Amino acid sequence: MPDMKIVISDPEAKEERWFKVIFVADPSLPYGDEEKSGKKLMRGKISPLLDQFIKKDLNIVNARIWRSSTEKINFTLQLTVDPELTGIEIKVPANFMREKTGADRVIGEIKRASSFQITLSSDRAQKLYGLKIGDEIDGGLIGLPGYKLRITGGSDYSGAPMIPTLPGPGKRYLLLSQPPGFRPKEDGLRKRKLVRGDTLSEAIVQVNTVIIERPGKS
Repeated sequence: MPDMKIVISDPEAKEERWFKVIFVADPSLPYGDEEKSGKKLMRGKISPLLDQFIKKDLNIVNARIWRSSTEKINFTLQLTVDPELTGIEIKVPANFMREKTGADRVIGEIKRASSFQITLSSDRAQKLYGLKIGDEIDGGLIGLPGYKLRITGGSDYSGAPMIPTLPGPGKRYLLLSQPPGFRPKEDGLRKRKLVRGDTLSEAIVQVNTVIIERPGKS
């Protein structure tokens, strides 16, 4: 059975601004197979000063570094405050920095993550089988204790999207006139598309979710 990617959207982070920062290599931060595969978010450290300006409710930010004028590296960081840091510095794993940029210090940007992705191993993903679009997930299952997520959709190994109007985990052709599954370029246009039902199974490799509840806040 394949791993399952969980895409988490944060509805409170849509209009956040990018902050210019300096990424600094830190050999003490891990960057192994779990971080590379997405089963663990990459860890970083932020200065107390910069922490005041980032509304990082989840302590998770989207980040980007320019390798060249045309090539950009996007990644996600789970941050903790390091009182020894000053200014706009953020520490990230040294192995990541050297692998992606070949440098120990580069300029980049961060902002509160509007969406990010976590990969569940197949044995953990099994706990979600049988849930449907509209059902809730306990955030503790994906490393976000105290949070609740609502399933909004997903797709299978062939890219067929899940739709809420088809009960069960099966796959079939349906005549569609709107999303999900089909985005018409003209009014009234319809098309027969292969889609998945509304229920999670071992065929689903990506699940889309949205945060609906936070610790201490419904």
